[in-house]
Amino acid sequence: MKEFASPVSLSDAAINHLIQLPNLRAWRVKGPPPSYSASSLPPTFPPLVEFTLGEGAAHGWLSLFERLEGRVPSTQTMTPLSKVKESLESLKVNNRPGLIIDVSFTSPIQLFRNLVYLNVVVHCRDSDYREPCGFKLNDANVTELAMALPGLESLFLGRPCYENTCATTVACLLQISIHCVKLRILEIHFDTTNILDDLKSILADPQFQTLHSLPRCVLTHLDTYQIPLALDEPGFETVANGMVGIFPSLKCCAGIEEIWDKVSERIVETQEVRTLLVGRW
Repeated sequence: MKEFASPVSLSDAAINHLIQLPNLRAWRVKGPPPSYSASSLPPTFPPLVEFTLGEGAAHGWLSLFERLEGRVPSTQTMTPLSKVKESLESLKVNNRPGLIIDVSFTSPIQLFRNLVYLNVVVHCRDSDYREPCGFKLNDANVTELAMALPGLESLFLGRPCYENTCATTVACLLQISIHCVKLRILEIHFDTTNILDDLKSILADPQFQTLHSLPRCVLTHLDTYQIPLALDEPGFETVANGMVGIFPSLKCCAGIEEIWDKVSERIVETQEVRTLLVGRW
C-alpha cells in the first residue's frame, strides 16, 4: 500500500499497522495518534512523501515526533524518524479556528528539512468571530523556521487576519526570501502598523545591508488576505520599493482590502522601471 486516507479517526491498532507499512508514501490521517507510553513508542516511521493531518490531529502527531526525536541517544545513527525526515516533502495541517501557531507548533516541523510544501490551513476566527489571533511567532522564530526548511517552494502559515497584533514584521519576510530561495508562494501574518518605519529600518541596518546582497527567493505572489494597511500617497512608493527589495520577482500582494491592489499596481510600476534600468546597462 502506497497511499491511505481515512475520513474518520482510526483505532490505535489501525494506526500502529499503518506506521509499520514500509511502502506507505502518502497518508491522510484524522484524529490524534495513540497515547503511547515510553515503552510502547513506535520503532520506526515509513518514508512518507506526503502527510496530511486532519482537524484535531496536529498537536498529537507533532508532539509524538518530538517525543520520538528526544528519546534517541546522540550516539545512535538511526532513529524512528530517520526515513520520514529524509523523505517527507509535503506536510498539510487542516485545523479549525483556535489553533495556536507558536514555537511549540513549528519546532517539530523543523525536523523535516526536505519539506517543499508546508500548508497550515487555519483561520484565526470562526464564523462568529470569537477567536483572537492565533499567530504567536516573532521575527526570530520565523527566521529559525526558514533556516531549517531551505527547500520550501510553498509556505502557508494560516490565513493572515485583520487584528494586526502579531509580533512578526516585514523583517521576517527578508529572512524567508534569503533562506528559502526556491519559494514561490507565501502566506504569513505580519504587522503593518509601522510598516514604513520597519522598511526604512531594514534599509538602514548594516546587518540587513549584508543580507540584501545575498540571493533571494523567486516568489511572485504574496497573500496578505485580511492584513490591514494604511498609507498616504508617498507611502505606496516606499512599500512597493521595499517589497520588491525583499522579493525581487514579486508581482502582486493579494489582499481583501483594496489598498493592496494599489500596492500591487505600484509594484508592477517599480518592476517595469527596474527592467528598463537593467536594459540600459
